[in-house]
Amino acid sequence: MPLVKKPINGMKDILPPEMRLRDYLISLVKETYRSFGFTPIETPVMESLDNLLSKQGGDNEKLIFKVLKRGEKLRINEAQTEEDLSDSGLRYDLTVPLVRYYSNNEAELPKPFKALQIGPVFRADRPQRGRFRQFYQCDIDIIGEAGNLAETELILATCTLLNKIGFKGFKVKINDRRLLTATADYCGVSRECCGQMFVIMDKLDKIGMDGVCRELCEAGFEASVSEKLQAFFAAFEGGKPSLDLFAELLGNYADPEIVTNLKSIIAAASSADGAYDLVFDPTLVRGMGYYTGPVFEIEIADFGASCGGGGRYDGMVEKFTGRSVPACGFSIGFERIITILLEQGFKIPDERRRVAFLIEKNMPGERMAQIISEAGELRREGCEVSLLTMAKNKKFQKSQLEADGIEEIKEYFINPIQ
Repeated sequence: MPLVKKPINGMKDILPPEMRLRDYLISLVKETYRSFGFTPIETPVMESLDNLLSKQGGDNEKLIFKVLKRGEKLRINEAQTEEDLSDSGLRYDLTVPLVRYYSNNEAELPKPFKALQIGPVFRADRPQRGRFRQFYQCDIDIIGEAGNLAETELILATCTLLNKIGFKGFKVKINDRRLLTATADYCGVSRECCGQMFVIMDKLDKIGMDGVCRELCEAGFEASVSEKLQAFFAAFEGGKPSLDLFAELLGNYADPEIVTNLKSIIAAASSADGAYDLVFDPTLVRGMGYYTGPVFEIEIADFGASCGGGGRYDGMVEKFTGRSVPACGFSIGFERIITILLEQGFKIPDERRRVAFLIEKNMPGERMAQIISEAGELRREGCEVSLLTMAKNKKFQKSQLEADGIEEIKEYFINPIQ
């Protein structure tokens, strides 16, 4: 029986044209984020299950690829529970590994620490357009900065990157998890049930307010919760959500300092030149359980879904060190951006000229040395040069090269045609 040629479901082979685009985007990510002072780091793709299952990753904790114990530790015949078989898993995001990295190496890192991390993550999710089981994330995080300068820099750096890629008119939505909690208080929901309410509210853009109210009732929330929530958000229909109106409606439930802080972030991040819109969105939740303050999300009209997001997660480092350390991060949807660019037929700007030398078989050594020298000269000029043996079906060979993006094809014969 022949071996399986196709990749595992939810994972994909990346062909050369897409790989060139991915390399270009990663290069642009690094160049842009480093200009804002972020330092590249790397963490392992495997993490302790205790870390991955620490009730911080929301629904992603249900999507972990668990890894069997190795060597003598794997005793299948004696195993009684899942924990007896597995003690590690593939990371589902880059934030949990970053916080472990910071906690382990804190003494050697600057304060605040501005980290840039790019790498693959894994989720046993249902594959769909722009969503895979193995995919890349590009994260920037600031650990050790308690003020809203962290949020402002993260938003500015990310929007600068998206503008450089060529995206215009996209939207950055911002909210604060503490205002969501205030909304739950306003609706009469206990703190123990807030998380469940937020998970349902996070579906608002997909199922609408009627759908949210229906799911709240199905989850056991009293009818009064749905009625208050529906009446509350009805005030925002038909217009741009106003943070002032939101605070006014919440009344004493809203902490004025939280509202002022959010206004400051919006004012500062909106002041920079850039083709994007920064808006307050009272329904923005973000799915991760570790967020503690401001949260943000990118919406690109060409995709019709979130293409990145992040927020403040001040309580996460403390779970590793026992000490409270402020932290905030932003992640772009790398795979979704790649999907948009491929669908748009994006051309890499200032890409090196690609040249192919087709060389007749059995070319004499002296003549071959001259050809290699010519290729070397073109490479020094910045060209990408491939040396290839001329095929019998030269016409087909040339059409393949042109389809692959080769701009110039030069032919070399043993007996040059005069």
